[in-house]
Amino acid sequence: MGTILVVEDEPTVLMLAESILKDAGYQTLTASDVAQAMAVIAADNPIDLLFTDIGLKEAELGGIELAREARGLHPEMRVIYATGQTVTDGMRELFVEGSALLPKPYVASGLTDAVAKIMQGTAILRAK
Repeated sequence: MGTILVVEDEPTVLMLAESILKDAGYQTLTASDVAQAMAVIAADNPIDLLFTDIGLKEAELGGIELAREARGLHPEMRVIYATGQTVTDGMRELFVEGSALLPKPYVASGLTDAVAKIMQGTAILRAK
């Protein structure tokens, strides 16, 4: 079905998202910050989708920066951002093209539906 890199700095949320995605049949890789995520990406793991929290502890917009760096290395990688914050127009301008946004808190079906849609090429929220 595909491999998803889940980046989340809250351990409970990370475990929950990973569990939901595994139960849905996806392979998962995890990271709790930008440095760990970039190490996973740089290791040439086959990653179809980056599912990242926008606000990571070490950087307020860490997920946005991560997605831009990841897309620079792997232009075909799909991206879903998650956040419980208000997303401003300025933040949206920084989203990678064709990405999607999943507001927190999300439920299992919301996450799996978002992943299915973006894997099929239909994003929830176009970046531009």
